Amino acid sequence: MSAAGAAQPLPGARTARRRAERAAWLALAIMVCGHAGAQGVQPPASQTPDEEEILERSLAEAGSSVVDYARAIERHLKQHPDSPRRAEYERILAQAAIDLRERRWLLEYGVRVIEQGSRSLPLLDHVTRALLDSARREDQERALRYARLLAAGLEEQRRQQLAAPYQPMRGRRLDETEYALARARTFEARALSNLGQTAEALEAARAGWETYPTIDNARERARILEQAGRFAEALDAFAESLALGADRTGEPDAARDGERLAALSRKARGEAAGFGQALLDAYGRVAALQARRRARLEEFDPNFGAKSVYDFTLSSTTGAALKLASLRGKVAVLDFWATWCGPCRAQHPLYEEVRRRFRGRDDVVFLRIATDEDRSAVAPFLREQKWDPLSYFDDGLGQMLRVNAIPTAVVLDREGNVVSRMNGFIADRFVEMLTERIREALGESGP
Repeated sequence: MSAAGAAQPLPGARTARRRAERAAWLALAIMVCGHAGAQGVQPPASQTPDEEEILERSLAEAGSSVVDYARAIERHLKQHPDSPRRAEYERILAQAAIDLRERRWLLEYGVRVIEQGSRSLPLLDHVTRALLDSARREDQERALRYARLLAAGLEEQRRQQLAAPYQPMRGRRLDETEYALARARTFEARALSNLGQTAEALEAARAGWETYPTIDNARERARILEQAGRFAEALDAFAESLALGADRTGEPDAARDGERLAALSRKARGEAAGFGQALLDAYGRVAALQARRRARLEEFDPNFGAKSVYDFTLSSTTGAALKLASLRGKVAVLDFWATWCGPCRAQHPLYEEVRRRFRGRDDVVFLRIATDEDRSAVAPFLREQKWDPLSYFDDGLGQMLRVNAIPTAVVLDREGNVVSRMNGFIADRFVEMLTERIREALGESGP
């Protein structure tokens, strides 16, 4: 493939990269430890060569094990408690605690890092959860403080997401933020309840439920209400947890849940069999709450929850939106491109030649789909290049179709299934290759 035809990595396709970065906290450990000099970062003058050499040897002996690396750093801290890099090492161990689900490190290093001023939302989440399992009052007080810091951070994140210009998958990101916020409010409710503040606990739990209904939240409300002697309300809350987890009936705890529901029914109504109506009512409440939530998210992002090509609605440079379901029964050719992509510009006349070959046919549709993060640049670029002024925007479709580089041409059959994918292009063969693949999708190829 020529340099002009080489596909360019798509800036938005960073999921795998981010996952790798999260798992590679180890690189940070190496950088801030004795290997810092190799990265162009010199250790502080107050750090003696002996300390540096000891840590280097320990890390070398750890091999490639993340656990052993973390333990080596922890041993080093115990041997050198006054290390000028102590705060950095503790941040590394706090991250290791998250990645390795190590409760002791969360309570030791995670707490220290938060007390030093970190407001990392993942760290606050994991440390708060670990503290809630403690029987000590001071741990519950700290869990309450951290839960509120977590909720405040997530509220700000949600505010920014709601105010930001349109971005693909923004409905999904808002959904994830609100789920995390409901979790933080549930943590807050658990800490308040453990501290004997029942009214405040219920207020926090209900705020979480209204933000995002979850099984954990419903069960927490049921626990608090039962402890308060409000058995009818506890029955309703526990029934809501079962309504949310209706597909979990085959799990081992299903029998235990049934026993709990019967016990709450006896306390609330004097009979174990009286929970049937409570369960039916809970299904209705949960369904209504979920419907309202989904409607709000779909208004915020029309493609929220899209599971297939035909579920998508694409916005465009002209303001007209296209429901891809309207393409059912047609072969669609999707050209994913961007204004900054040199190969996309080189491919454009070849792509247009293919379009001309199918001009006049109403069963073949060509869609240009811009992947630019800065959408404002697309319309001026089209005018400057004297291209067709209509281009659709990605709006999350590329992620669902796993478009990781551009240009990429995707051919869909009459039912919206991907039948061909061309990453980049070979200049001298592109027209014939794409033409043949469209004809195959139409069922017109062959001898």
